[in-house]
Amino acid sequence: MSRLLLNCDIGESFGNWTLGLDVEVMPFIDCANIACGFHAGDPGIMRKTVALALANGVRIGAHPAYQDLAGFGRRSMSYSPEEIQDLMHYQIGALDGICRAQGARVSYVKPHGAMYNDMMAKPSQLRAVIQAVAAYDPQLPLMLMATRDNSAAQALGDEFGVTLWFEAFADRAYDSAGHLVSRQLPGSVHHDSATIIGQALTIARGETLTASDGSALLLRADTLCVHGDNASSVAAVQRIREALNAQSSL
Repeated sequence: MSRLLLNCDIGESFGNWTLGLDVEVMPFIDCANIACGFHAGDPGIMRKTVALALANGVRIGAHPAYQDLAGFGRRSMSYSPEEIQDLMHYQIGALDGICRAQGARVSYVKPHGAMYNDMMAKPSQLRAVIQAVAAYDPQLPLMLMATRDNSAAQALGDEFGVTLWFEAFADRAYDSAGHLVSRQLPGSVHHDSATIIGQALTIARGETLTASDGSALLLRADTLCVHGDNASSVAAVQRIREALNAQSSL
């Protein structure tokens, strides 16, 4: 991809419970990671979110998770590789069906929460996730975390013929290996908008960040994850969008 795409986790309301400012953030993003009902979302929310994405010309991605509605998909669970693939296919297929009813298709996959974190920590689980995408539709890119060294993940993607989109974060601190600093540690999350926008532009330009130990860290990313769960975060996404647009016009 020639420019850094902005992606956002979206469609995470459920029934009468509303989460996120989907309408407000959608005009500023490129890719909508839509919850598929296992950690959040339901058929009606999925339908409305797909329609909103289409109205704004935003790419639709499946955002599958562990079957953990009570824990919002953030609790690690033990699944076999076959079960991981079943979970993936069930959720991608559900969202893809809703897309097809509106004349669209799912265009990429980004796992959510604990599933995402576990696949980045366990090569066997990453293999299962990539294999699931390849079996469903090898033309679908898979979004996963960019680190200092993406070569092992890229080799798995190449093995199964799946395109990988490496993802970075503008509002998070990184350690020297390119992993996110634990939220339990001070300074793990950036709150200052100037810092967030500066990190977004640094990543977009392919320049080095400063890791938590002071070392230089280069993240080769295709997409940047942003958040739209409150008014200040939506304002930050808008400013990131404007800054990236200004940079691309130079």
